[in-house]
Amino acid sequence: MSQLVALRRRTTLLVVLLLVSATALARIEPDDAHRQVAVEVAESLRYGHYADIEFDDEWSQTTFDRYLDILDGQRAFLLESDIEDFEHLETRFDDMLLDGELAEAYALYRRYHERAETRYEWLLARIDEGLTLTFDSDDRLETDRSDAPWATNEAELDELWRKRLKNAALTLDISGQSRDEIEANLRQRYEGQLTRLEQTNGGDVFGLFMAAVTGSIDPHTQYLSPHQGESFDIQMRLSLEGIGAMLQSDGEYVKVTSLVPGGPADRADVLEPADRIVGVGQEDGEMINVVGMRLDEVVDLIRGPKGSVVRLDVVPAEAVDMTRSHEVEITRDTVDLEEQAAKGEVIEVEREDSVRRVGVITIPTFYVDFDAWQAGEEDYRSTTRDVAREVERLQEEGIDSLMLDLRNNGGGALQEANSLLGLFIDRGPTVQVRDARGRINLYGDTESGALYDGPLAVLVNRLSASASEIFAGAVQDYGRGLVLGNATFGKGTVQTLSDLSHGQIKLTRAKFYRISGESTQHRGVEPDILFPNLIDPERIGESSLDNALEWDTVREVQYRTYGEPWEYLETLRNRHERRADTHPNFVYLEQRAELADHMREERTSVSLDREQRQREVEQQEAEQLALENQRREALGLEPLEEWADARDGDEDDQDDEPVDRAQVLEAAEILADYAELSQRRLAGTP
Repeated sequence: MSQLVALRRRTTLLVVLLLVSATALARIEPDDAHRQVAVEVAESLRYGHYADIEFDDEWSQTTFDRYLDILDGQRAFLLESDIEDFEHLETRFDDMLLDGELAEAYALYRRYHERAETRYEWLLARIDEGLTLTFDSDDRLETDRSDAPWATNEAELDELWRKRLKNAALTLDISGQSRDEIEANLRQRYEGQLTRLEQTNGGDVFGLFMAAVTGSIDPHTQYLSPHQGESFDIQMRLSLEGIGAMLQSDGEYVKVTSLVPGGPADRADVLEPADRIVGVGQEDGEMINVVGMRLDEVVDLIRGPKGSVVRLDVVPAEAVDMTRSHEVEITRDTVDLEEQAAKGEVIEVEREDSVRRVGVITIPTFYVDFDAWQAGEEDYRSTTRDVAREVERLQEEGIDSLMLDLRNNGGGALQEANSLLGLFIDRGPTVQVRDARGRINLYGDTESGALYDGPLAVLVNRLSASASEIFAGAVQDYGRGLVLGNATFGKGTVQTLSDLSHGQIKLTRAKFYRISGESTQHRGVEPDILFPNLIDPERIGESSLDNALEWDTVREVQYRTYGEPWEYLETLRNRHERRADTHPNFVYLEQRAELADHMREERTSVSLDREQRQREVEQQEAEQLALENQRREALGLEPLEEWADARDGDEDDQDDEPVDRAQVLEAAEILADYAELSQRRLAGTP
């Protein structure tokens, strides 16, 4: 009976959608406003972008390919014959943009639209016929088809989507859903995708075209529609109430790229970079599947008023299968500014004949109260002022050396990177900024004297970006101290926002360079001593983004050096390796990084046989669990029974030292060694 009701409902829906579809396709045409904006964007890119852009056949080919990736990145809707019908556009995108003649780009979209509409109707028809929930074949489904050839006929796509539908059903089956629940959930998913497809208008298609145009140049240049521009303004004012997470499209999924320090998600400690969000629910409402949904639509679902709860269905970054999702709850709120403030502590490092006291100051972001500063208030808050207070307090407590923890610090106010460095050097340049015309402006500390001149280290990771990279790079170039941890993000470009006749354009206008002349772009800052990476650099970082601007150099500037820490690196690395080889957390980090690399190489497809799928998942999770329990046994902790418990944590495990804390403690050991070696040299002793 339920299938009959569903079939009637589906028939009604299809009749409505067929009527809507005809109207929708008719209105998917460029209008005069979009034609004008296309010309304005071309002018902005040609004369305002940092890169020297040539609108030629090579650029057209790149942009055409990117447009296809945006429309059908997994090669699941369009046929080879469709591509052949539009292959003349490979050399036309430059003319289309410069002249504002967008009709052919819209025609290609309409072809995709028709194919996608037909495919969703095909899927819904299969569900109406009743799914065969037997999962005992030798079939496997490729997890990434971005480099696959286009299908030559409908039969090939039917086979691909048969596997996709079977995989979607298997995923829900493994999660414990009944047959009726599986069919209802999949019907809701594909009906939702079909409905959203039919709601597409000319402005949406223009946005896709612009995404191909700007994304072919660099990942940070972007056209913003009036709606997107409004959202961007809200974010810049920090008045947006949500969860405080930066999200990015990753194929059919939405991926977490970073958490805002002091934001609700950061405080809740339930999300990590590279986690994928597959469902969003409001309070006690229905969980909406967001696989295949546009990023802006997912963001709109996650946003909400302060105090309300959003539920997220999350696949952890380290999960080896999309079936291993779990639900988390986050109470929407504004960013807690106190959580972003610099905070200090003292770590005691034991040596044979003494105890070294290492001061550690955690700096989540580079902040400044611009309003209070511009108003001339003397006690305005800023990173530099807060760090200075912490340094003075720690010195009163008798520290021997100082470490600044910039892990997960995504940057912020550039002026704070300059003034913060001034606490540790006696005036000098900090960063070079080169604009599109090749002109270089030099920024730095102009005040004489340093607040702290003792042994110094900076701890960074893959999420240390922008101003964090400028500061760490300057400390390294000056020989002022050690840089420890992981290679940083590699965000070395500067963007500005300009109004267009319809919307805005965020344009890459300049590039950061270290005082040594090296760019921070793409490569980031390479630490003097590397730690095992907790974050997969293949998935997070500038080098993981399409068409990121390359690393290069300019002329170095004149600056004095304050020390020669590189002379101690061999000794420091040897001591570090001896400790790391026996420290349970560092052994775990190294082995987990190796296992993640292995899984990424091996995980190119998933089995559609239920038992085989379970075996593969259980085997991989058993490897992860074994590593975790090996760590716990070495620390004298009770072993876990399931791998999921390692991600969720155990509130009763008060003795368990967080793995990332091991980096801080080992960095303190290295800094204590550095201070000892430096003092020996000053004293003239071996």
